[in-house]
Amino acid sequence: MGRIYNGMPAKHLGTEGWHKPWSGGNGGSCVEALKLDDGRVALRQSTDPDGPALIYTPHEIRKFIQGVQAGEADFLLA
Repeated sequence: MGRIYNGMPAKHLGTEGWHKPWSGGNGGSCVEALKLDDGRVALRQSTDPDGPALIYTPHEIRKFIQGVQAGEADFLLA
């Protein structure tokens, strides 16, 4: 695999290993996550698996999850 960068086509990260941790009863439209070998995490939209992947460091993902757990993202649901 070549250089991994934010916004790269998700298909260049392969098709194996993607998970839908936030899947629900939304007709299959959800976020998929892939843990990369170097510890970073790639996110993509399940309805556009060839579209761009957002790449996050372990620290960024940890802070995001901690913030969600603390209710800091609740404004997105209001």
